[in-house]
Amino acid sequence: MEFFVCLAFLPVVLLLIYHAIIKKYAAGGVCTSKATMAGKTVIITGANAGIGKATAIDMAQRGARVIMACRDPKRGEAALKDVVEETGSKEVVLKQLDLASLKSVRKFAEDINKNEPELHVLINNAGLAYPPKQSKTEDGFELTMGVNYLGHFLLTNLLLDLLKKTAPSRIVVVASSVHHQLTKEFKFDNIHSEKFYDHWDTYGQSKLACILFTRELAKRLEGTGVTINALHPGVITTELVVNFMNPIGMFFIMVGMRFLSKTPEQGAQTTIHLAVSKEVKDVSGLYFSDCALKEPSKYAQDDGVAKKLWEVSSDLVGFDRHL
Repeated sequence: MEFFVCLAFLPVVLLLIYHAIIKKYAAGGVCTSKATMAGKTVIITGANAGIGKATAIDMAQRGARVIMACRDPKRGEAALKDVVEETGSKEVVLKQLDLASLKSVRKFAEDINKNEPELHVLINNAGLAYPPKQSKTEDGFELTMGVNYLGHFLLTNLLLDLLKKTAPSRIVVVASSVHHQLTKEFKFDNIHSEKFYDHWDTYGQSKLACILFTRELAKRLEGTGVTINALHPGVITTELVVNFMNPIGMFFIMVGMRFLSKTPEQGAQTTIHLAVSKEVKDVSGLYFSDCALKEPSKYAQDDGVAKKLWEVSSDLVGFDRHL
């Protein structure tokens, strides 16, 4: 009889162990900085959901002027309302930005440069992952590469003068540990999936590009007072993946995420750490995870590839590579 009673309580014991150990481990690092952002302006791309929205809430709570750069105005308005209601801030604004359109990126940057006297933090957060079919941006780029990397590459360069003017200032790039899974260096001959399309490889390539971009731009920014760092946010329950999953795949992904993933608030911690912490104010060109310095893959540390990618990217988006 006692055996069956113990057996009946086994699920409860396992659940307690899960919450005490596994979930705590999955939650990862926490930004402990109490730094205020009052009087500072922060731009967050993809701020309408997931870690972008969680980051916007944190920045607003710290007193920052938060510019939520979102593709979909309707969803952006709903997110803006949530952020304002949760924080009580009157310094949160919404601006339309479609990273799949270089025209939209230039329009957004022109608006910022014209109407914003200062920019203290640029957070390149927006992204998408794993479209089941190959798609193109308005400018003919492979969609994942265009949104995750090329759109942000142009946006960052167009805002650099304002960031330098406001220095000390910071650029934060949301990458991914998926780049570690790549078995070859950046594939310049398949940047738009010209030879083959594999959604996992394409996503990894786009995030590898983000880290290489971070490495190269850090060198170009030496002595300006502007820093740039990349990060892996962790495995997070967001719309990033499920929007492109078929129903069966989505079911298994969501079940796995329920037990092993971070919440958007937990996933935003490293982004927040790099945006506000005094301990990283002079750190640039590096890669972080769980609010701690991590080593990226060997392919993400190739300075020659980083420089070549800068040149190729500049030509693709129509930006002077020498600036």
